[in-house]
Amino acid sequence: MMIDLTHTLTTSPEAPMSIWPGHPTLEMTKVATIPEQIANVTLISLGSHTGTHIDAPNHFIADGLTVDKYDLTKLVGRALVVDVRGKKAREVITWEDMQKWEGDMHEGVIVLICTGWSQYWGKDNYEEHPFMDLDAAKKLMETGVRVIGCDTLSPDNVCSPECPVHKVILGAGGMIAENLRGIEEVLGLKDPVVSLLPLKLDSCDGSPIRAIAWSAGDF
Repeated sequence: MMIDLTHTLTTSPEAPMSIWPGHPTLEMTKVATIPEQIANVTLISLGSHTGTHIDAPNHFIADGLTVDKYDLTKLVGRALVVDVRGKKAREVITWEDMQKWEGDMHEGVIVLICTGWSQYWGKDNYEEHPFMDLDAAKKLMETGVRVIGCDTLSPDNVCSPECPVHKVILGAGGMIAENLRGIEEVLGLKDPVVSLLPLKLDSCDGSPIRAIAWSAGDF
């Protein structure tokens, strides 16, 4: 079984998307259509952090790696779900909340923070998600983990302009996948594996991704 961890990119008013405040919105325009032309072609305009996407170190670190330079082997690997679905709006996720999974955290493991907040995707309260505190981010990096994913707009508090958690993780050479969906479904997989591969965008700070998860023995 394969689990799609990706929100649909759409311009439909019936399925609004959540966007980081001030970032570009998605635009999709048909520039060729059948039967008027021989093929369908769509012009797509979006930000590098639109929808389900991944942040490269360069997003916050001036000389950090860009998505086209990052080691892809680090973006496909064993997944560890940290289940903090009990957290309320804008509640802090501390290291104490994550510590019971510490024994399974090490280099090569991709940590997925499951808040359950993807149920609010496209709604006004999506920005009110729980967020990780600075100490938790530092402790997580000390375990050797370098790639995390979250089912929220950010691992940081959206109200914090400094984004300290981003700076700790990206500053350690890590990557952050944001706006994932369905992480709770990964809990049902035996030996879960996750793929968070970006587009090969030259010198870019981030990229939309098609995030998926599956059991190691399935494929």
